[in-house]
Amino acid sequence: MVSGNADCFDSFLLGTVSCTLFLAVNGLYSASDDVIELTPTNFNKEVIQSESLWLVEFYAPWCGHCQRLTPEWKKAATALKGVVKVGAVDADKHQSLGGQYGVRGFPTIKIFGANKNKAEDYQGGRTSEAIVDAALSALRSLVKDRLSGRSGGYSSGRQSRESGGGDKKDVVELTDDSFDKNVINSDDVWMVEFYAPWCGHCKNLEPEWAAAATEVKEQTKGKVKLAAVDATVNQMLASRYGIRGFPTIKIFQKGEDPVDYDGGRTRSDIIARALDLFSDNAPPPELLEIISEDVLKTTCDAHQLCIISVLPHILDTGASGRNSYLDVMLKMAEKYKKKMWGWLWTEAGAQSDLESSLGIGGFGYPAMAAVNARKMKFALLKGSFSEQGINEFLRELSVGRGSTAPVGGGAFPKIHAVEPWDGKDGEAASVNTSSNLQRVGFNVRQPFHKKTPTWRMIIHKGIKFSQLI
Repeated sequence: MVSGNADCFDSFLLGTVSCTLFLAVNGLYSASDDVIELTPTNFNKEVIQSESLWLVEFYAPWCGHCQRLTPEWKKAATALKGVVKVGAVDADKHQSLGGQYGVRGFPTIKIFGANKNKAEDYQGGRTSEAIVDAALSALRSLVKDRLSGRSGGYSSGRQSRESGGGDKKDVVELTDDSFDKNVINSDDVWMVEFYAPWCGHCKNLEPEWAAAATEVKEQTKGKVKLAAVDATVNQMLASRYGIRGFPTIKIFQKGEDPVDYDGGRTRSDIIARALDLFSDNAPPPELLEIISEDVLKTTCDAHQLCIISVLPHILDTGASGRNSYLDVMLKMAEKYKKKMWGWLWTEAGAQSDLESSLGIGGFGYPAMAAVNARKMKFALLKGSFSEQGINEFLRELSVGRGSTAPVGGGAFPKIHAVEPWDGKDGEAASVNTSSNLQRVGFNVRQPFHKKTPTWRMIIHKGIKFSQLI
């Protein structure tokens, strides 16, 4: 099956682990194929403003599933030539375009029909026959809707040119009087277009700006706003910011001088820049201790990837040792905050079922796993638990490399409610009777100093402190 829940383990944009096989391939399609290569530059014109039905594959060149699909995709494109358009997007290279359509894995195939603003996921097989059948079925449905007058035909292409698929209400109209209150005194990031109603380029930008405003509002929860100023009416603002041509787009961030936006003018370009601004201004993620099931599930369900560290017992490291590990994690959380991952930690033995389900412990402590809760797959840190080692591990995840394994049992195990760490050194329980140690499985007939259990041994055997007293 090919869908938004694609096989190559989420590597796109949100930075998760992908296929275990990495192949250095520059691209899967060429100009000689009947597959039309799509990019952020031509996507809007070719697809969104088109009167045609489109099948679009979002792929990554290194993805093994994508490579196996390629010959079938080419056959389907040739068979459908002149009937249905078949395209492909290198979403590893053009991440902004994949992000715009919620691509989380590869390959993902979407059908752009009458309503280009609501692409449908293709859920069929991966043979050329199955792809062609799905395309013709979508085409038949479209024709029937046209005949019945329900869909308005391919007027969605025309609507896209007029409205861009966005809501003009999501573009904040600013004036000389409202600008400072809304923008200058705001903690949010603003992208402001200065336009003139008679300007042809401004008219071309309008639907893209509106579509981007709607998407950015949703993805940033309103933390990045798109606005517009009619510079022919609000001449004080135009003069204040030295507007000499139209459209001019400026970026406003609190406490900083405005800067010109010099990126592309398609919705995908605008959205990509807005999301970068959002990430740059976002606080580092919280680093939470797993003290309950709610903490684990809430964090992992809300993020495409959650990074879980299992730190040595407090009696093995003391507070200073633990804090040094937490500092490393915080630095990595800050470094990779654009990925919007979740960050969690627990103490060795506190969540032993979770450790087992993630295969943690074989490399000793501290240990780290990157978990995709949606697919219930994980990857383990094999290198050192250091800034360099973790950075290398996370960088590999970001580019889709690394081996993965399913979470044991296919779901998170029971999480025990524990008291949060108080930030202090731990207090060792008194261990002074051989009978109690024998009761929990330690042979004390040899000299005692050779058999004194470490706290890691105690944890491994599941010994309760009360049993040692």
